[in-house]
Amino acid sequence: MKQVEFYFDFGSPASYLAWTQLPKIAAAAGARIVWKPMLLGGVFKATGNASPVTVAAKGKWMMGDLARFAARYGVPLKMPPSFPVNTLAMMRGAVGMQMRQPADFDRYVKAMYEAMFGRGLNMGDPDVVAGVLAAAGFDAAAFAALTADAAVKQGLVANTEEAVARGVFGAPTMFVGEDMHFGQDRLDFVAQALAR
Repeated sequence: MKQVEFYFDFGSPASYLAWTQLPKIAAAAGARIVWKPMLLGGVFKATGNASPVTVAAKGKWMMGDLARFAARYGVPLKMPPSFPVNTLAMMRGAVGMQMRQPADFDRYVKAMYEAMFGRGLNMGDPDVVAGVLAAAGFDAAAFAALTADAAVKQGLVANTEEAVARGVFGAPTMFVGEDMHFGQDRLDFVAQALAR
């Protein structure tokens, strides 16, 4: 079966926009998505890259461009008040769900992305995260234990190192075979690659 690998971090609004569209693209091509949670901060550190918002003019342009894409896709885009957000616990949660509760992974990802960029909640606040988890039917204490699991922590490190080794420098990054596509504005190339 054809597949697209999706390297993502909940702190990336471009990854959020890609997440809203990629399932439709994969379904149309009869392909499956291989979800690859990584820590974007770790990728930035390893590659010498930085968030576009650290460059004032680029950050201003990017926010306007993301808003245009959200309007094109017909999806909400609300920036959280404390952007950029430290996503370490949330990304460990994604890896943990894949490892320990795979049936809950999609629901978890949906809850995190919709809270962060669909509603613009302050996901840098552990109490807000706990509330989002509870509303989505997750137990906050069990989640805390999951994110403290040594194997889960190592899984996120491994995903991040794998991403860097494959040439990833930001999020979202998608692979169809060995062809790398960076940015949610390259989804047309992903669809084209899956159609081959």
